[in-house]
Amino acid sequence: MRSSDTHEAISIDEIRLIDVGPTSCQHHTMRCNTRTYIDTVSGKQRFSTAFHTRRAAFLLSCSALFLATACGSGRDDSRPKTSAARTESATADPFRVALLTPGPISDQSWNGGAYQGLVRVRDSLGATVSHIQTKTPAEFEEQFRQYGAQNYDLVFGHGFEFQDAALRVAPDYPRTTYVVTSGSSVGANVAGIEFAFADASYLAGMLAGTMTKTNVIGVIGGTELPPVKESFAAFARGAKAVNPKTTVLTSYLGNWDDVSAGREQALAQIGRGADVIFQNADAAGLGVFQAARETKKALVVGSNSNQNAVAPDITIASVVIDLPHAFLTVAREVKSKTFKPRLIRLGSESDVVTLVINPAFQSHIPPAAMRAVDSVRRELAAGRFDPRAP
Repeated sequence: MRSSDTHEAISIDEIRLIDVGPTSCQHHTMRCNTRTYIDTVSGKQRFSTAFHTRRAAFLLSCSALFLATACGSGRDDSRPKTSAARTESATADPFRVALLTPGPISDQSWNGGAYQGLVRVRDSLGATVSHIQTKTPAEFEEQFRQYGAQNYDLVFGHGFEFQDAALRVAPDYPRTTYVVTSGSSVGANVAGIEFAFADASYLAGMLAGTMTKTNVIGVIGGTELPPVKESFAAFARGAKAVNPKTTVLTSYLGNWDDVSAGREQALAQIGRGADVIFQNADAAGLGVFQAARETKKALVVGSNSNQNAVAPDITIASVVIDLPHAFLTVAREVKSKTFKPRLIRLGSESDVVTLVINPAFQSHIPPAAMRAVDSVRRELAAGRFDPRAP
């Protein structure tokens, strides 16, 4: 991975998360309602719009008072209207949305895509939003409870691993809707979003089976979660559908944020002959790109977000989840009071999960392989093909 890419991505996220302060807000008006603060109880870093929203309301009230006083008796008839408008604005309940991620939003993958979804909700619906990174099941439950106690309307737990905590906490906070991505659990105020990641993974496998010269390809995951295993199985089926001689090496790192571990595992697979690697390891997956660029012996398939620009010279394509679209769809329903807890399935037919070919690499892909991928893509969209079937 190029160092300039890493620096750019991390800098963008840091800008979003730092306390920009009064002076910076004058120059970054699009982000003036975004702030990171430290919870004095837990000591954890949070991102929220609440502080700047209250400051803006205060300044707006002061400005209105100044204008009313300066204009004199000739404007007396406007004062009651201004006061009423201020009262209505102050008493209106804001739409509040929170996000819990299991890893850093600088990963250019699973967590970064979720953060973009939160920002999309904020910008599109005028929501007050908050984000916190959590590591353990105990933290999942603790933060779910805190947001419920603060009467948040919607809380996303970003990952299969958040399901149990959501089911335990949700009954205590019936006003709050808890949505778990890659989850299948449903309750009175709990919903799951199931992404058809296997669809695009199968297509990526077809490309891998075509592009391999050694007939050895690899998959590297963070931890052995069911959605990750399912996508890897679909990837292997896609590869063997076009190249029955393909052997698939499988590795799990045991975590999602150790870039060095991702690099070392990729080097180990490359040493065993793998020349195409599909990674689904969030921040740790960036190490796979590093290993492929260092050795110049392997190609990579990105995951979750569009990672084609991470290392365009060695990246075939990315299996992309349009998390901003998914988050906004759910948030709109919750805000309009039309949301019904259910298992929400999103995949090829809704264009939420897609295989995005790297334009910088496309010329290296045989035209026949692209035609085969496009043919199966149409079958998936029409619901006539299931990549999970053995």
